Amino acid sequence: MSLARDRSAAEDLVQETYLRALSARRRADPAQNLRGWLFTILHNVWRNERRRMRPEPLGEAIRPAPSAAVVWLQRTTDPEMELERGRLSESLRDAIEGLPEHFRAVVVLRGIEGFSYQEIASILGCPTGTVMSRLARGRALVRQRLAAPAARLAREAAR
Repeated sequence: MSLARDRSAAEDLVQETYLRALSARRRADPAQNLRGWLFTILHNVWRNERRRMRPEPLGEAIRPAPSAAVVWLQRTTDPEMELERGRLSESLRDAIEGLPEHFRAVVVLRGIEGFSYQEIASILGCPTGTVMSRLARGRALVRQRLAAPAARLAREAAR
């Protein structure tokens, strides 16, 4: 979902990944990290699809349905806290979705999927140093995007 940003496109992406993995199963090394191998295939399929796509017309971006959203924080029984966590979750999701693709991919693979730097480098086909650099910059951009509304609210409250 993080790459495709659309439930049906994500399902197609996963299906194509498994199809390619099954056709290449004889080349897979049982000692190799299977999860990383599948994510490498998934990322390559996604990247190839992106290259083939024509630019979309400018306009309002299509957002996934709320039911398809990732749950970022654990639920509580306190309604006020639940509301605040919902706002934080939405802000964080928007901040990550707003990142440029190369930063978003690294942030999602590390922060959400839990891959190591070396695994991410293997999946994306870039050096480990590039992964670390993109992750640092991606996290900094997320922090900036999360801090911007708070700074704006503080300015409005000071008026």
